[in-house]
Amino acid sequence: MADATAMETSADRRRRRERFLRALNEARAVRNQVRPRQARAARMRRAIHLRTFSW
Repeated sequence: MADATAMETSADRRRRRERFLRALNEARAVRNQVRPRQARAARMRRAIHLRTFSW
């Protein structure tokens, strides 16, 4: 198992990550279309969280 992960190249990792992020963004877009009010509330919560978060 360790050999299989060691053999994986960074290009493979990037491709897999890119595929995952594309699917995630697609799922978010579908969710935003299906539940617009809930999506807006989530955006507002996130904005407030980011605004009040102290680095």
